[in-house]
Amino acid sequence: MKTRVAVIYGGRSGEHEVSLRSAQSIIEAMDTEKYKVLHYLISKQGKWSPRAIVPEPKGNPEIDVVFPVLHGTFGEDGTVQGLLELANLPYVGAGVLASSVSMDKEIMKRLAHERGLPIVDYFVLRGDKQDDLESICSRLPFPMFVKPANLGSSVGISKVHDCAELKNGIQLAASFDRKVIVERGVTGREFECAVLGNEQPVASAPCEILPSRDFYDYDDKYVLNKTETVIPADLSPEKTAELQRLAVECYRAVECEGMARVDFLLETATDRLYINEINTIPGFTSISMYPKMWEYSGLAMPKLIERLIDLAIERHEAKNRLRYSK
Repeated sequence: MKTRVAVIYGGRSGEHEVSLRSAQSIIEAMDTEKYKVLHYLISKQGKWSPRAIVPEPKGNPEIDVVFPVLHGTFGEDGTVQGLLELANLPYVGAGVLASSVSMDKEIMKRLAHERGLPIVDYFVLRGDKQDDLESICSRLPFPMFVKPANLGSSVGISKVHDCAELKNGIQLAASFDRKVIVERGVTGREFECAVLGNEQPVASAPCEILPSRDFYDYDDKYVLNKTETVIPADLSPEKTAELQRLAVECYRAVECEGMARVDFLLETATDRLYINEINTIPGFTSISMYPKMWEYSGLAMPKLIERLIDLAIERHEAKNRLRYSK
């Protein structure tokens, strides 16, 4: 009997179109001898089709396991994961805690710092208030990066070179989120590393990102098709091992399960690696690096999808053995 996999995609975030493309790639890679796909599309307005999942145990007898393919807010941030927990359905990827703290760049940085993991200097602002503008300009060197705290795919991010640009960057980021992160710019190289697993996560061979623009923004990722990638990354064995170790430690710091992609910066002047962010539902489009890194590491897309589904079911079975009352 085929395993019935409910693929949830679309969503209300600014990454709706990316989600559609990721879901298409995942569905096409599924072994049709093993899996029956159930489509759950969420419109940009939040409308579910054919219907929303029922948030109660045994309320969705047609579903064996769920594969959320929702990037960004209202899907990658713990909201949908909470719904699936209420429904007592196994689902691919991180749980509620890891999803929410990984989406919030400030909380992720706090947890990484608490574990002694390297992160760049940063400030946090609430909304588009300019109260701390002079303080930031005096304490962090330019260029800086200004980001919404809770968003993905480089939406709303600016690279700023002076106080005037900083002000505009804060206003832009604040239009996407109530909390804004301002980070010290790092001059160097960009890398990504894929992590897979529950209690014993493993890291893939890393890749290097060579942006065609000033930084790896949304257009560079999904529109222009000019970014170059190098797999495996041109790093020494020692630096590769360090990057993989940090990727797994970041994964553990946020208590991630299932999958994640960890992004890094390697500063040219110091040869130091910095963790930039962690993405708990990485892209699965034709140009996305998460499946490509695993393919290079010996796990082709169909087997990767199968492994992710198996991990979801394993975690669910372990949780169902727990007691929730006396």
